[in-house]
Amino acid sequence: MTDAQTEPAAPLPAVAARRLAEVEESTRLLLRTVAGIGAEAVAGPSALPGWTRGHVLTHLARNADSLVNLLDGARTGTDIPQYPSQEARDRDIEEGAPRPVDEQLADLRASHARFGAAAALLPDGAWAAEVKHRSGILFPAAELPWRRLAEVEYHHVDLDAGYTPAHWPEEFAAVEFRQLAAKLAGPAGAGLPAVELLAEDTDARAVIGTGTPALTVEGPVRALLAWLSGRSDGAGLRRTPGTDLPVLPPLG
Repeated sequence: MTDAQTEPAAPLPAVAARRLAEVEESTRLLLRTVAGIGAEAVAGPSALPGWTRGHVLTHLARNADSLVNLLDGARTGTDIPQYPSQEARDRDIEEGAPRPVDEQLADLRASHARFGAAAALLPDGAWAAEVKHRSGILFPAAELPWRRLAEVEYHHVDLDAGYTPAHWPEEFAAVEFRQLAAKLAGPAGAGLPAVELLAEDTDARAVIGTGTPALTVEGPVRALLAWLSGRSDGAGLRRTPGTDLPVLPPLG
């Protein structure tokens, strides 16, 4: 997913505690949505190509467990992989996807509880310990709550079960807008024509791509983030007359 906003001016334990509270609230809303999914709907298509809602739910549960591994590694000072392997990660998702919705819901609740318990065990000094994402990127453990928050918020939308980008918390949308725009202003946006982005409700501005912007795109920050994250085709965003929105590269 995305890099975390760790607010370096604040003590890392305080930042982590704040983000964990946000994860708790976002997960509460996710569980409410899942409880309302019908028995047959869980096997229906999600908004992610090739994945059913069951795939999304299983991925969310196994992601929580993978972050428990990183939290345990930070606490013990050992290098515990996020997942045993990419193959094991993919296999777990495929095997768990067909489960009925009540099993998916119980799994989500249990994995969320394990994540919270592992975070509660982390001593203050361990939040600065470096952990390794499955991609190989190193980052401080204090970023883990934000990464979990992003997983929950993005994939809640991907369930295509009534929760939309318009429901994203304002701070989440604002921070992720800055993070994704920064990525697309760097190597991830190589070859992308420069676009100026204006968030009309927060006054945030960013330029993605390379060169001098010939296109300006405006809209609410949540709608801009939905487009940047691949969860919208940009319909409803205002842009320079006579221009088309560029095709954005996937950010993974």
